[in-house]
Amino acid sequence: MLQFGSLITAMITPFSDDGSVDLDCFGRLADGLIGAGNDSLLVSGTTGESPVLTEAERADLYREAVNVSSGRAKVIAGTGGYNTAESIHLSKLAASCGVDGLLQVAPYYNKPPQEGLYKHFTAIANSTDLPNILYNVPSRTVTNITASTVARLAEVDNIVGIKEASADFDQIAEIIRLCSSEFAVYSGNDGDTFPMLALGGVGVISVASHVVSGEIARMIALFYKGDLSEARQLHLDLLPIFRILFPPGWSNPIAVKEAVNLAGFSVGKPRLPLVELPDDMRVELDKVMKGYSLDSFLAPMVV
Repeated sequence: MLQFGSLITAMITPFSDDGSVDLDCFGRLADGLIGAGNDSLLVSGTTGESPVLTEAERADLYREAVNVSSGRAKVIAGTGGYNTAESIHLSKLAASCGVDGLLQVAPYYNKPPQEGLYKHFTAIANSTDLPNILYNVPSRTVTNITASTVARLAEVDNIVGIKEASADFDQIAEIIRLCSSEFAVYSGNDGDTFPMLALGGVGVISVASHVVSGEIARMIALFYKGDLSEARQLHLDLLPIFRILFPPGWSNPIAVKEAVNLAGFSVGKPRLPLVELPDDMRVELDKVMKGYSLDSFLAPMVV
């Protein structure tokens, strides 16, 4: 059985009108996502706007997620960054808050070579007993974790998987070929999930699951059941919403926050330097969303 399951949402962080973290809204969102079929929740990843969260805010989010999940889902904390010592510190903080695992993004901006990546991730893993998932997203970090480096890191006892968002299917296939079947390879792009399952991936760490968790969970279940034709068709049907949540030139989580707001579940706007979608893009997003059966917990809140 998969340690963190096959469907994990990389959670947004809701903000109040005054810009503070809305912990109550976050808790209700976490509860809704679990009810919609998520096996695990990722807190303070880049979708959660981790670069603009304070250490105290991160800790509050970790504790709230652990409290709300109450064993119904696993909680993974995004604690990686470009500073190894700081990543170790945040990993220990997350562990003290009771999380079940950690996500470690490739260091961005300082562009370490592969040996630096190996030593960085190994140092973090050696600082905690918690399982670690690597996160390869070269479009945002500029640094690619190669398949051979992933294979070396997979030999570290508590490095248990990778969120692969490179969209390089040759590299992804090589990671799956080189690593044991116990090493979990997750899609880091919603649009890559079905083909990655076909290669031997185990599921997705998703953004679109904020609004269509049920449909994504159904697609993955159909795949595992062996109904590949129906799973493929459902994946194809979901592509328009996957794509519009990542509009060119507008960084995640700008669009998904707007999508959740449009669905009737108010999560506020992003923190600067991110901004809200312009009106014309909001209209297009709303139009696409109307073509889907959204998760029921998103229904407008009665105050």
